[in-house]
Amino acid sequence: MDEQLKYLRSRAIIEPLVDRFYAWFYTVAPVQAAMNLAFLQIPLLESYLQSPQVHIAASNNPELRGGYFVNIPEDRVEEVRELLATIKRDRAEMIRFAEAIAEGQELLRANATGFDLTPLYPQLPKELGGVVEMAYDTDNQAQIRFMEPLAYKSPAYAPARQSVQLSLETGIERPFILSTPRLTNPDVLELDIPFNHPGLEELFKARVHGATVSHLREALGLDEAQTEQLLTLLADEPELAEDRHIPDGGRIRYFGHACLVLQTPEGSVVTDPFISADNSQGDRYTLDDLPDFIDLILITHGHQDHIVLETLLQLRGRVGSIVVPRSSRGNLPDPSMALVLRQVGFNVIEVDEFDEVPFPGGKVTATPFLGEHCDLDIRGKSTYWVELAGKRVFVGADSSGIDPKLYRYIREHLGKADLAFIGMECDGAPLTWLYQALLTKPVTKKMSNSRKLSGSNAKQAGEILTELGVDEAYVYAMGEEPWLGHVMATTYNEDTYQIKQIEEFLDWAGQRGITAGHLYGQQEWRW
Repeated sequence: MDEQLKYLRSRAIIEPLVDRFYAWFYTVAPVQAAMNLAFLQIPLLESYLQSPQVHIAASNNPELRGGYFVNIPEDRVEEVRELLATIKRDRAEMIRFAEAIAEGQELLRANATGFDLTPLYPQLPKELGGVVEMAYDTDNQAQIRFMEPLAYKSPAYAPARQSVQLSLETGIERPFILSTPRLTNPDVLELDIPFNHPGLEELFKARVHGATVSHLREALGLDEAQTEQLLTLLADEPELAEDRHIPDGGRIRYFGHACLVLQTPEGSVVTDPFISADNSQGDRYTLDDLPDFIDLILITHGHQDHIVLETLLQLRGRVGSIVVPRSSRGNLPDPSMALVLRQVGFNVIEVDEFDEVPFPGGKVTATPFLGEHCDLDIRGKSTYWVELAGKRVFVGADSSGIDPKLYRYIREHLGKADLAFIGMECDGAPLTWLYQALLTKPVTKKMSNSRKLSGSNAKQAGEILTELGVDEAYVYAMGEEPWLGHVMATTYNEDTYQIKQIEEFLDWAGQRGITAGHLYGQQEWRW
């Protein structure tokens, strides 16, 4: 049996972990990971240990969905206590690095008054020595700039934090990723290996090409018990969809949320892959429906629902390159996606606005992305213009229409789009929901609530289409699909503001003869 080819089952999933917390962009990039560990995750575990009943009750309250509550049963309190003690012992250098960042920021606030910053360097905490530069902007506002590649060589980056859990998708919503660590589970294969471990690539390639059990056991370094668990993830035959490739023309498939798969017979492009592994429902495309090889993956921005490691890791070995927007190089809220993804094992292409990336049968142009990041100076964000099989497609993600003239420049540069995909999460979470660990100076609730993770409302979406001259457009990236709950934690009903705005936008489009729709689940365009 060990020499027969086995195939990874459709429902096989991976949860990448750092110190048992679900890994996302800001918990892998070293500077931001240290701050999230010290100022969010550790206090969260301490709060749970003080009042586990409060956390459990809040986790089960629909009104508090997406809140920072640890959803772990009370009979496992001692495991959480042990996890906290282990983190404090093993990550002491990371914790101290985060504290040093806060101290350095306070040093600037107290002493950077527009005069020479040179005398402040000896006063910086020693943990920041050699990895930061202090600088003013032209309004004499001082800030610390991190030399981010060096941070990967410092104690702030510890691959030993990384591990993975492998299991089968049950269809039951997993606990919210930003708040609940993953403890051990007898139904889960636990592997203490980093995300760039070559064995993971061998495992996920077996979804398409198959592999022997002995090969996978050796590649992953499994013992007998782990090998038995691995067998539950494997099937005798591949479970891939027969129509995952096309013989001619072009095709776009909506896979849910912000994931689009754009194909020609020669090549394929996937945007913001966050893909269900549950092929039992019949109401969605899954990992089975992806082409065997993906030329380009396009990442629009660094939020946890757009750069999704649990899907990206499943695509290792099947991707030519991941295209990411270039960050601001050292700005605290704007880490480099390229550095993170290269550490994970991908080939990465960084782009600026209007950079072009060809692929077989088409071309991608990076286009500007406006707003949606709580007014923070985050430049690692991009929309995309994809040309394939005679069509021009605008992939808008969560870019806002707060200044519609921006989209006029896109049209002047690239022409008229045939099809546009627009995000309309127009009443998103406040500043502190996602960025609280990076804020070394407290902000008021009123201030935080005024700065939201919001895309376009109906008026702004209409103005985007007007400037682009689009005749066909679809609202997507709303986080409504049921398999997104552990990451998105969104709850809508027919009276929710966002849904009302989408209805208003669709009415506006209909009155102007624009074909428009609100995407959910799956959809296909073929020409």
